[in-house]
Amino acid sequence: MQFRRIESKQNPTIKTMRKAFATGELTEDGCFAIEGMKIINEAARSGIRFKTLVFGEWAGDRLASVPDFNAEDVIIVPNDVLRSTVDTESPQGVAALVCAPEHGLQEILAGKGPIVVLAGLQDPGNLGTIIRSSEAFGAAGVILGEGTVSRFNSKVVRASAGSVFRLPCVASKLDEAMKQLKKSGVQLVGTSSHDGALLHDADLRKRIALFVGSEGAGLTAEMASQMDGFVKIPQAESVESLNAGVAASLTLYEAARQRFKAE
Repeated sequence: MQFRRIESKQNPTIKTMRKAFATGELTEDGCFAIEGMKIINEAARSGIRFKTLVFGEWAGDRLASVPDFNAEDVIIVPNDVLRSTVDTESPQGVAALVCAPEHGLQEILAGKGPIVVLAGLQDPGNLGTIIRSSEAFGAAGVILGEGTVSRFNSKVVRASAGSVFRLPCVASKLDEAMKQLKKSGVQLVGTSSHDGALLHDADLRKRIALFVGSEGAGLTAEMASQMDGFVKIPQAESVESLNAGVAASLTLYEAARQRFKAE
């Protein structure tokens, strides 16, 4: 493996990676930051292109046996430089800048399975969970509306367990997304903790877009007024509501169960 050594925390490549971890957004050349061999292996398995691979000194003599994943640039740095770059308290010794997969709204509309639309979901763990469940239960993709945390946030990537590399995910203005969904004949279904059809009674076999609102307020009144219907998950009266990631996952599972049963 050919690599170069960098000692400074102020190196431009290190600064770019540090900013990508800190902001959870794409770099100027369309890359995002990931960390840890498990996630990096998932990226490679998913066909993601590697731009920069950074190893801490922990690799030592083992560096030659670690895949470089055909990265354009492979770097080894002191452990303190890596710790100052990544966003975890206990770095795993390897990080990377990878090129973001390109997907569009029309690709999601043309796919099979339900479409998940997120309106102001802010918790990275919830988003990662929803992306992972969306892939697991056959969703066509995820549309991320205004106020939703970036899918390139490293916590989202970890929580998705690699699904973010494979499942079409698109940021879109919600007004435009709803117009396109309705034009394509997709039924808009909102999630609610109190109103709507019980999940197991709702017909989820048709083409639906499942709308999930913010963790605190749910869907806005204006957006709720545009839904074709709502579903709610049976739960104990003592529980006010379920975690957004759990609620979306259960709904996606029920939609998949109904589709498979119909087949």
